[in-house]
Formats: sequence, structure tokens, C-alpha cells
Amino acid sequence: MWIDHLVSGVSFGMLLFLIASGLTLIFGLMGLLNLAHGAFYLIAAYLMLELLREDLNYWLAVAITVAAVTVVGMIIELVLLHRFVNQVLPQIVVTVGLALIAADLILDRYGGYPVTPPRPPGLSGSIEVAGHFFPKIRIAVIVLGVAVGLLMWLLLSRTRVGVMIRAAVDDEAVARSVGIPVPKLFVGVFGIGVALAALAGIFGGALSGLSPGVDFRMLLLSVVVVVVGGLGSLAGAFVASLLVGLITQFGVVAFPSMAQFALFVPVALFLAFRPRGLFGKEGLA
Repeated sequence: MWIDHLVSGVSFGMLLFLIASGLTLIFGLMGLLNLAHGAFYLIAAYLMLELLREDLNYWLAVAITVAAVTVVGMIIELVLLHRFVNQVLPQIVVTVGLALIAADLILDRYGGYPVTPPRPPGLSGSIEVAGHFFPKIRIAVIVLGVAVGLLMWLLLSRTRVGVMIRAAVDDEAVARSVGIPVPKLFVGVFGIGVALAALAGIFGGALSGLSPGVDFRMLLLSVVVVVVGGLGSLAGAFVASLLVGLITQFGVVAFPSMAQFALFVPVALFLAFRPRGLFGKEGLA
């Protein structure tokens, strides 16, 4: 039983990493606290559901959903959010407002009833490993989270784009002076973050279902991941995602009526002694 809960906790942690890694990228480069990040998760999940109801091929629907949500996010950044870089209070007001608008529109369109989108082809059912049965969708989410982590590390540490991103994080003024297109980087990084949130919404909906309010729950947990891992640290987000996923899973099992208490008390105590988080520093790591 504990092995089953361990796999469930790790898979939930990798789902959180998909969201939190995008949030970390956006905050680390742009200084933008995007509290509408959970809204992109929810929009992608319901758009995917809508496309599947039209009998579209599953993987084509995934591509359309991620592309559409990413384009919408980039347009929002270009038209609105870039005006509030390094302005925390306006960021909070605007992004929370966007999240509330998205939540109300989805509630009006789909109602308040929970729904469970279809799972990806080939990922229904379970696989047996040493006498234990694990849902295929959970294993797929773990593999996806690890793959995204590796790709993000390669992007930031092994590519020219990654060098420009890290240069802009270290000193934006100098990066502009040597010809790095910082505004385009901002839009591109915001698009990557939104795409990761959309991907999380697609798999998260198939994994645990959809209902009103799930966007704010996932946003809250991803913010916890970013803070515990250290602002701007991708490595910290990965480790913190695993910790939060495991604590959440075992907290529900051990203290079903106090699951939030079991998560946030250790987080509060940890931050009291290490306010910068696990790998907190200026910039991306």
C-alpha cells in the first residue's frame, strides 16, 4: 500500500513540476508573479475536453490545445502583462483578475459539476511491477515530468537561447546593450511557461478530473513549490515538487481531515528557518 501511495505522490509531484517550472521560468527571468498561471491549466483542460467531444484525434487535440493556449498567453503578455514587470501589486491585481474572469467563463459554460476527460490512448488501466499494480497514466506523468526537467536543463545550460536567458536574468541592462532581444525573450519564456501549464492541465484533467476551483488549488500548490524550491531555481522546483507531492499524498492518507495542515505546517516551519528556499538565489539554476 505504501508503495502505491509513493508512486501516487511522485506522479502528483511531477504534475506540480510541470506547472511550477513554468512559473519559475517566468518569475526568474521577468520578475512577473503570474497568478493567472492556474487559469491556463484550467483553460487547457476544458479546451481539450471540448475537442475530444468533437471526436478529434487525441494527440492532434493535444497539439491544438497547447498551441492555442500558448498563443493566447503570449498575446496577453504582449498586450497587458509586460507593462507591469517588477511591479508586484499591479501584477497581483491584474493576474488574479484574469484568473477570476477565466474561472467565471468556464463555470458559465460547463457548470459546476466535476468531469473526467478521457485518458490518452494506451494509458488506461494499470501495469504490474513486482506484484504491484500502478495506473499507466501516473507512470506517464512521472516520465513526462522527468523529461520536461531534462529538456529545461538542456535549454538553459546547453543552448544559445539558454545563454541569452541567463544573461538577461543576471543583468538585463547589459544584456540589452550587447544586442540580446530581451523583450522577445520575455514573450518566448512566457509562452514556454504557459505551454507547460497547458500540458499539465491536459494530463492533470485525465489523471484526477476537473471541477471549479481546481485552478486555484493547483496555483497555490505550485506557488508553494516555487517558494520552497527557491525563487528562480528550476532544480529547487523539481525537488520541492517531489516533496510537496509526497507530503500531500501521505498527508491525505494519514490525516484525511487535516491534509492541508499536514502540508502547510512543515512548509511554514521550513521557511521560518530557510526563507530563501532550498536553492534560492538570484536568477535561474
